[in-house]
Amino acid sequence: MTNNHPLPQLQLLTSPDWREYVLLDSGNGQALEQIGPYKIVRPEPQAIWSKSLPKSNWEMADAVMISTAGEHGGYWEINPNVKQPFVIDYKGLKCEIRLSKSRHIGVFPEQATHWDWIEEQIRGAANRPLKVINLFGYTGMATAAAARAGAQVTHVDASKHAVAWASHNLDLSGLGKAPVRWLIEDARKYLRREAKRKSFYDGIILDPPKFGRGPSGKVWDYFEDISELLALCRRVLSPNPRFICLTSYAIQASALVPHQAVQEIVGGYGGKIESGELVTVDQSHGYALSHSLFTRWTSN
Repeated sequence: MTNNHPLPQLQLLTSPDWREYVLLDSGNGQALEQIGPYKIVRPEPQAIWSKSLPKSNWEMADAVMISTAGEHGGYWEINPNVKQPFVIDYKGLKCEIRLSKSRHIGVFPEQATHWDWIEEQIRGAANRPLKVINLFGYTGMATAAAARAGAQVTHVDASKHAVAWASHNLDLSGLGKAPVRWLIEDARKYLRREAKRKSFYDGIILDPPKFGRGPSGKVWDYFEDISELLALCRRVLSPNPRFICLTSYAIQASALVPHQAVQEIVGGYGGKIESGELVTVDQSHGYALSHSLFTRWTSN
């Protein structure tokens, strides 16, 4: 039997350059984080170990997320001193933070390593302008990174609220005049149209949720729909593509799953592919908290 591909050496990637985010402690199903000027507590089911900091440290939190319905339901207990929304900065990329009805606050700090990598790919593209599409673009931090590096970016998200938030973040980052197209659209539906129009992209950023609904109510399920999505991405890759960056929050899967799926769609292009997990390391004990899987491919 022939083995066409060597087994990947999976990696753990951190984002060590943050100045306005720190995972202070984790354990007993929670995470204590410093985000900008405030300390917050959020549910973190994977933190099955014991907390390292004393109870008094946790009690000093400015806001605590109380989960009532898994990942997407609950409410915040917020001290009166918290002024929101507030803005945090990562190397000049700014994001407005909002404490709303879920544990999601507008930024995934573990993805900062991707923003650096995306900028590196675009700036190193032999002085040719790149067309980049960001699917499930959420609040636009990857879009901002790509735009700042000089790419023409198409930002796609099914949520009107998220697209408005992303556009606001680009304004905050001084990128309001960057060449970004904002689309409130189902990712697969849009890719089908782009394939028919023979509209191609040099870079593809994907951050699909585990589960979601499009603007017309169409259901997205990661395990049922990711194969079709990646096949559509293959159809819109330019003849000389530069990169693909896929983040998968369905972490009950193995990192081998997205690795091999992306490996299939970039077959024939050569380049380098790497996969693993995005993690943050708590300051108190050094425990690594895994947030998502990733696969990145570059033609370089």
